[in-house]
Formats: sequence, C-alpha cells, structure tokens
Amino acid sequence: MDFNFSEMSPEQLEERKADLLKEMETPEMAAEDLEARQAEVIAIDKELENREAAEMKAEEDRKAVENGAGEIREEIKQEEKRMEISEIRNSPEYLEAYANYIRSGHDNECRTVLLSQNAPASGQLPVPDMVEATIKTAWEKNEFLNKIKKTYFRGNLRVPFELSATGAWKHVEGTTGLTEEEITIGIVQLIPANIKKLVRVTDECITMGGEEFIRYIYDEVTYQILKELVKEIIDKIDDASTSNSSSAIGIPKVKVAPGLVVLANAATNLSEDATDLCVVLNRLTEAKFNTAYAAGQFAIDPFAGFTKVYCSALPAYDTASENDMYAIVGDLSAIQVNYPEGEGLVIKWDDMSESEDDLVKVVGRQYSGFGVTAPGRLVKLTKPGA
Repeated sequence: MDFNFSEMSPEQLEERKADLLKEMETPEMAAEDLEARQAEVIAIDKELENREAAEMKAEEDRKAVENGAGEIREEIKQEEKRMEISEIRNSPEYLEAYANYIRSGHDNECRTVLLSQNAPASGQLPVPDMVEATIKTAWEKNEFLNKIKKTYFRGNLRVPFELSATGAWKHVEGTTGLTEEEITIGIVQLIPANIKKLVRVTDECITMGGEEFIRYIYDEVTYQILKELVKEIIDKIDDASTSNSSSAIGIPKVKVAPGLVVLANAATNLSEDATDLCVVLNRLTEAKFNTAYAAGQFAIDPFAGFTKVYCSALPAYDTASENDMYAIVGDLSAIQVNYPEGEGLVIKWDDMSESEDDLVKVVGRQYSGFGVTAPGRLVKLTKPGA
C-alpha cells in the first residue's frame, strides 16, 4: 500500500501516528484494519527517517560549502522588484483613486492601491507629484511669496528677535573692565490658522478624468488660497506699529507721494541686515513713479535699482485714500510663513446641498501662521493728503 505524506509536516505526521496507535488498541478491530494501520505507522516512521536523513545531509553540505568545498559556477543576485511610493502615486491607477478621494472624501481606494505595493496603511496620504508641483509652481510664480521665508514647525512658532542691546566697548589695557552686555529679547508668535477657498463646480466637471480633474481643482483652489495669503500678510504689515514691542516687529512709515528719490530715502530707515531690497507695489502705482522719472528728464532711476515686486493686494496710488499703504520697501525675507501641516491642501467635498442646481461645493484649506520676524528690514509708504 502506498502512502503520500509529501504535503504533511513532521508535526502532522507525528499526530497521525499517535492517532493510529490509539486506534490499534481497540480490541474489536478487524485483522485487516489492524494490518492497514500498522502498515501506515511503518510508512510514517520511514518518512520521518528519510526527512531527518535529508536534513542531516543538507546541514553537512552547508558546512562543507562554508569550509570552501564546491565550485562557484554562477553568482546570481535577485532583488525583489517593488515600486517606490513616488512611482505609485504618479501611476494612472493612483491618479484616478486620488481624484475619487477628492470627490468622496474617502481615501480607502488610494490606500488599496498603495497597500498593493507595500505602502503603510496609516499616516499622511501621499499626493501625486503633479499636486506638489501645482502648489510649488503657484508659490514660485507669485513674486511676493517667492521672496519670503518658509518653515514647517509643528504648532505655534515662537521666533525671538533682538529688541535692544548695548554695544561693544573699546578696552585699553589698565583701564576699567568691560561692562556686561544688556540684551532684551522680543518674541513674535506665528499662530496658525486655516485659509479656505470655496469653489463650485458643475456635474459636467465631475466627469473629467483623474489627472485632468485633479489639475483643475488644485489649480483653482491653490491660486485663490495663495492670493488670500498674500492679502493677509499685506494687511498684517499695514496694521503693524512703527516701533518694536516685546511681541511684535515695528515697521517705520513714510508718508510721501511717489517721486524720484522717495524709495531711496525710504530705504535709509532700513538696517544693514536688509540686503535683497525690493519695492512691493501695484502695477498702476508704478506708472506714478515713471511719470516722475519722465518729468525729471530721466536723470535718476526712481526705483534706485530695487527689484520691483507687483502685488494686487496693495491699492493703486490714485485710488488709495490718505494714510493708505501703497508700497513696501525692504528685504522680504523678514516675512515668515510657517506650515505646521506642510504646504499641501486639504480638499472637502459637498455634492448634496446644491444638488438641485447640479453644483458641487469644493472647499480647500491650507493651515499656516505668518508674520514679520526680523526687525529693520521693511518700510511702508503711505499716501499723504491732497
């Protein structure tokens, strides 16, 4: 009688043998059944002996190879081919899954695609490169934002600055010793808040393909959120006091109309730490400086070599009221934006509240704190009276 034990483990063979021996103790068992069980027990013992002999032989061969026996004919290195996260998140499957995540707010499909390629099931959902590129490109295209400082610290960020300090002393040998420096530190807190943008899209827009849909949504929402961020920063500069305090940077104010030497004179209020000098203004305001340039027979550049940064969040000089800030002069690296959750956008989706009009609400948000964190680097120009 043949027995096939190839698919049974040693533990299963031992268990089977024990069951057979127990059955063989039954007094009323027929002779032919008893012989069959005895034959199976013998076969099991033989199988176990063969396996033990094979294992011993394999161990001997292994030790022999370790001691230099045998001949190396070919060395083959096999590497498991697994997709990197960067490859997965740019695949057509993931782009479609990510588009469905934006539409539904549920990331199960995205995580299913990731898990099939050995990605973790928890943590922040990776975004396609095109999303990161959209946000990065929008930031870089904005001349104002491209010159300010970005950080990524969790929670509220406390940025120290030197409020006041005594200077150094010249010491002549034999004279009275130096006086210890007295320094006062101020702290600017960047407290994050959400900047949100609501857009409405039609049902026809929803039928776009994965990449096309993602690009459309992120282009629109990113542009509007960064535009609002610039406005909030400009408002904070406009509201700033003219002198430093223990919790805020002061920004000097010059009340003067555009002219040939206005910007150069305004820059005299800056410290030597202000290096990359710019003038931030509305494009319509630039015309007022150019008018002064022409009236002065083009003898002096009214922009004093400063980089012009256009910003529609500032009013045009002609439409501004008295005391309105119409331009900023200085080094924009004094402004800092902190992203506790990174630069990515969070998208929320509502396809129910206006379904009767075939409209879907899409709300994007970005979490950030911002403010002026370096003194002596900015000056604001305000409009004088008539």
